[in-house]
Amino acid sequence: MSALAGGVFGSSVDDEYTELRSLIDDIGSRSFDARLGHRVRPERFDDALWRNLEDTGLARLTSTPELDAGPTELAIVLAGLARHAVAVPLAETDALAAWLAEIAGLALPEKGPLTVAICDAAVCGNRISGTAADVPWARAATAIILATSTSDGFCVARVEPADATIDDGHNMAGEPRDRVSFDLSAHSFHRVDAAVREELARRGAWVRCVQIIGALDVAAELSVAHTSERVQFGRPLSKFQSVQHALAEMAGEIERARAAVTLAVAAASDHGFSAAQTDYAVTVAKVVLGRAVGPIITIAHQLHGAIGVTLEHRLWLATMRAQSWITEFGSTVHHARRLGRVVLGSENPWDVVVGNDLTGWA
Repeated sequence: MSALAGGVFGSSVDDEYTELRSLIDDIGSRSFDARLGHRVRPERFDDALWRNLEDTGLARLTSTPELDAGPTELAIVLAGLARHAVAVPLAETDALAAWLAEIAGLALPEKGPLTVAICDAAVCGNRISGTAADVPWARAATAIILATSTSDGFCVARVEPADATIDDGHNMAGEPRDRVSFDLSAHSFHRVDAAVREELARRGAWVRCVQIIGALDVAAELSVAHTSERVQFGRPLSKFQSVQHALAEMAGEIERARAAVTLAVAAASDHGFSAAQTDYAVTVAKVVLGRAVGPIITIAHQLHGAIGVTLEHRLWLATMRAQSWITEFGSTVHHARRLGRVVLGSENPWDVVVGNDLTGWA
């Protein structure tokens, strides 16, 4: 699997996805350059980038059957765009909202960004109401897909932004994470199998893991470039042994994380998101990344000094996204406890750890 190949410590890859990588890098670079000097908190939706993604068919890559694209292609797109700190909800639109709407039999607008709001909801007569917190890009969405757990089961509905109350918020990186309150007729909701709820969470964790790899690659590249160019005491920082050790530690953490996420991409590509293999691989990836993100970010900012924490600096854009994304769709602790419970409940823990025993998974 070469979907996540790259980074300053990796070698260039020439395979069937080379043109896709080049396209994503070109689109992302142009978006990043156009926003230099114009970034604010919270981020503003990048209309120009979204139009480019729609024109090239990338906005709904895997949810458009005619494109015949799967998790591998999606991983390349998500990781590539994450490298450029884009301000669009591509993962939410394609991998989450469009997929969930199809499962529930909901019609969607042909164009425009989508998002998913996940929450518990209350049933009162023929009304269902609730409030979803930290909804990505709700303020920019043309439609919001509600994924609600109620006393009647797991239900899905489409709501127009104008029919909900949206309170603006954002994460540490400045990406919109809004609060969506709704009160809709129960007839608007479609009940789906509880397994769909689990797959939705798994898909969400998967896309965030892939995006984090893209952000961490940028942090590594910037750190190598900065320490090579910055001269202190008559020589570049990269010539100091302590700096070399720090870069080596960063490389090791990133490649360990890349290996885990590559397994998750391969599992989703080979078996689908509902499979036990993918459930296991995503859980492992979440745990490994959760342990790696902190040390990598710490090293990157130590090597950059104060300049790395300014709003316009590319390092800040990458590290704050990685730090925010790792908390979404299940914390590291949540996934580690789940992995631990499966291991402790098995007859042969080693078989669970290496993925030979999948009986405790989806």
